[in-house]
Parts: sequence; C-alpha cells; structure tokens
Amino acid sequence: MSGGTANISDTRIGVLLGDGIGHEIVPATQRVVSAAVTAAGGGVDWVELPLGLGAIESHGTPIPDSTLAALDELDAWILGPHDSAAYPEPFHGRLTPGGVVRKRFGLFANIRPARSLEGVAATVPDMDLVIVRENTEGLYADRNMFAGSGEFMPTPDVALAVGVVTRTACERIAHTAFALARTRGRHVTIVHKANVLSMTTGLFRDVCREVGERDYPDVRIDDEHVDAMTAHLVRRGRDFDVVVTENMFGDILSDLTGELSGSLGTAPSINTSETQVMAQAAHGAAPDIAGHNRANPTALMLSAAMMLDWLADRHSDRHLAGAAHRIRDAVRATIASGVATADLGGLASTSEFTETVLARTLRR
Repeated sequence: MSGGTANISDTRIGVLLGDGIGHEIVPATQRVVSAAVTAAGGGVDWVELPLGLGAIESHGTPIPDSTLAALDELDAWILGPHDSAAYPEPFHGRLTPGGVVRKRFGLFANIRPARSLEGVAATVPDMDLVIVRENTEGLYADRNMFAGSGEFMPTPDVALAVGVVTRTACERIAHTAFALARTRGRHVTIVHKANVLSMTTGLFRDVCREVGERDYPDVRIDDEHVDAMTAHLVRRGRDFDVVVTENMFGDILSDLTGELSGSLGTAPSINTSETQVMAQAAHGAAPDIAGHNRANPTALMLSAAMMLDWLADRHSDRHLAGAAHRIRDAVRATIASGVATADLGGLASTSEFTETVLARTLRR
C-alpha cells in the first residue's frame, strides 16, 4: 500500500521470524492476522524476509541488504524476537537487527500500551496507559550517532557514553503523544530527569510542554522525574494516560508497566515513522523454551492488532480497523475464558492457544 485509501486486498505485510520462539509466535500471529483480515473482507500478501541466525547461515549476516531493500517497499511488517547474544563473531555485540531496522527506517516512536487482561493477575489491575518512547536518540548510545557507537573507552579504565537530545526529535515524539492522548483520556505526563540532566532531559521536558500548550490546549499536561514516576506507577498506575519520555527511560518504564498490568508476555508494541510501522513484542526470544510449543504469542498478536490500527488510521481503512478489533477481542476473550499458556498460569500450548484465538477471531 502506498498513499490514498488502501484496497484491503492489496495489504502487503513483511514477516521476519527472528530467533528462538519467533519461529513459533510469528507464524501463529500470521494465521490470526490472515483470519481477521479475511473475515473483514480481504486478504494479506505476506512477504517473508530473512533475519537473525537463519540469515547468518543463508546470507552471511543477520540483516541482509536484500531484507532492508524489501522493507523499503513495505508500509508494515512483523518482527519476531531475536537473540543477538547468541550470534557468532563478528556479529556478537553489534547493533541488533531490530536496532538496524529502527535506525535505517527512522522508526522514531515506540508505542507500548499497558492494560490489564481479565484472567491475568496484575499488581495494578485497572492500569490502562500508553508509554510513548522516543526511539532514535536520548541516553541510548547505540542509536544516537551517524556512524559508530556513542559509547566508548578512551582508556581501559574509563568508559563514556554520549546522550543526544534534539529539539526536532522532541517535537516529533511530543506530537505523537499528544495526538494519541486526544483519542484517549486527554492527559499527557512528561517523564524526565531535569533536576540532574538539566540540559538534555530538561530540553525534552520543555519542548514537549511547548508543543502541548501551543497545539493541544485541550490536553492536560503534567511532568514527573523518572525516579518518582516508578513509585507512582506502582502506587497509582491507574492515574496515568499517555506517558512520553526519552529512549532509556521509556524502555525501563514500559517493562515496568508491562509487568504491573499483568505480564511482559502480554505487552504489545509498535515502532513507527510517519510512513511505516513495525509490530514487535516487548519480550525477547526465550531460547530456553524455543521449539517446545510453550511460547505465549499474546504480545505479538496484540502488537499486530496495533499495526493494523495504525494502517487503518493512515489509509482511512475501516476494514483493517475491524480486523484489529477482531484480534484484540479474540485474544482477550481467550485468556478470560481460562485458555492461556504456562507463563500466565494456564495449560495451553502455543498451538492450542492459537487455535482458540483463531476460532474466536472468525466467530464474530
């Protein structure tokens, strides 16, 4: 799809299995997405692309140039978890395949909802918020340099890291957060550490507030120091709506809210630019259970629903919005009925969980 109103029959989605449990949860998610889009009146053209350990074996690199070239032509793709720690030299320790993709395509917004699911025990059972994480710079040294890493050692006994915060990136992520808040509770909390990092995260705070006050006067704004925010989320996580923050803070807070709302295994996310979207679950490749039909595909299925919603909004496509709604409802109803994988306290295998979600996806 490119521009205009999409024809649902032309929905092309890339698929990258990744490593570990990616080979189980990605195909499971494909089946559910195909069923939901078909039920909405169309179909999906899946574009399978190599990435990860399999790509090292077949192409000599975890992220082949041919994969990146193919992604150039796609609006959307699903990225399975990858286990870069297990890659052989010289690939071990390099920027992960996901990091390469995010950087190459300027996926500046990482959007991670945290909402409790019926049937999953939660520390904060009525939490319903979204972390909007700036994804390209901040205090993550692997993302803020044109070439090389922002982390380096001038001597064997000294290590330094460069944090980068620019007005352009702050404005861009602020617009994402405030526009999202308008569809929810009209409340944005800016998280920073301006009492210590006064120039970098102070700039982030100030620019986000400027954007909100100027362009979104109908949205309530407040801000919190990141250390205080961790305590607030545990004690009163229900009080927050959209939380916008820099890269490292967003990574940490989204993992925290995922667990507080139930489990990181149910935590979805998308990474977006203005023109492309990548669905990627917040959890890792779990190599210890890979191949045992025990993996939980919930987070990736919900990430795929977010991806379809993003496409539906961009292309004004009610069919894709309907497909996203089917997936969310089916996953939630399945878990609420007691069908869940072992990590959520259930007895279902990956395939049993997927079959139940599929049946509920087609039932409506």
